[in-house]
Amino acid sequence: MTTQFPPFTEEHELLRKTVRDFTLTHLTPFRAEWDHAGEWPAREMFKKMAELGLLGIRFPEEYGGSGLDWWAHTAMIEELCQARNGGVVMSIFVHTDISTPVINEIGTEAQKQEWLVPAIRGEKIGALGITEPGAGSDVANLQTTARIDGDHFVITGAKTYITNGAFADFIILAVRTGEPGYGGVSLVIFPTTTPGFTVGKKLDKLGTRSVDSSLLHFDECRVPMSNLLGTLNGGFVHIMQNFQGERLVAAIMAMAGMEIQLKDAIEYGQTRQAFGKPIGKFQVWKHKFAEHLTNLEAARWITYRAVQKINSGEDPTLEVSQAKLFTADMAQKVAYDCLQFHGGYGFIEEYDICRAFRDVRLLPIGGGTSEVMKEIIGKWSGL
Repeated sequence: MTTQFPPFTEEHELLRKTVRDFTLTHLTPFRAEWDHAGEWPAREMFKKMAELGLLGIRFPEEYGGSGLDWWAHTAMIEELCQARNGGVVMSIFVHTDISTPVINEIGTEAQKQEWLVPAIRGEKIGALGITEPGAGSDVANLQTTARIDGDHFVITGAKTYITNGAFADFIILAVRTGEPGYGGVSLVIFPTTTPGFTVGKKLDKLGTRSVDSSLLHFDECRVPMSNLLGTLNGGFVHIMQNFQGERLVAAIMAMAGMEIQLKDAIEYGQTRQAFGKPIGKFQVWKHKFAEHLTNLEAARWITYRAVQKINSGEDPTLEVSQAKLFTADMAQKVAYDCLQFHGGYGFIEEYDICRAFRDVRLLPIGGGTSEVMKEIIGKWSGL
């Protein structure tokens, strides 16, 4: 008996239709407007998504989620990419895949009721606070401190490149509570209403311009110790585990984005004339797109393999690292060639490839650089 792979079912297809209808109605038409404005109506859109059950796809039903699997989540990610705006899609997944999962996985019942349930309802927006001005991929070297004073943490330090940081209601914050190195790192749920917390300048980025990436300051911020996630000084392992979902989402986004860009370029090449024929008929471009379509299929299957691994409950570190490395790097090549294919039109904002070219540049950087992925793959391969 042959087992279907990928195992998308009729239920998944119904979910796809729901997500695609929402995306094409509420997100895609405003892709350029929000990019130019430097912001998008996140709170309004999160509420609309919550009404459709899209903020808790993988979370338990008892907390308001749908209790579905990673394949359902993959279907949702692929359709949300039809928004054609990397900043908007990234903002959504910072909430659904980067900040809230760790509460579901290691949070207390009280923490889940206070933070996870309203996040799934779209009433509270989350962010993740790990990167600092002096520590990016080197998580074990973070310097933001949380000293214990009675039954509170007193937090001092700074975080940077924090997506959703300017408007989030809570931040899953990595802080140093112990010795230097990975053994002294803890995770704390940080309410952004806490006195002493301020949002610094909004960083002026190359891409993903529709959502903030902010510099955040913490000046003697008092947070109840009941907001500790997991164990004291035990946060590093949970950060590493949380990275797997973040990196897998990045791989799916890269794959879905490549498919959209190639489809747009091939269609453009059927109508754009040069030297007496459609430019898509020139052999150099036919061969280039044949190569990229083949790489797209390779990206799809290496990514789906990682989805299968994480969905089965096995350690997906190797497969996820390989998927992110391959798809993020390949996305750079596809975007470059698709923009080149558009010629001068690719260099103006009227065409989506212009924005896509900027947005995809983050993929081999965010959530662990391609160089870090190679180190992980090498370690797991015994190199």
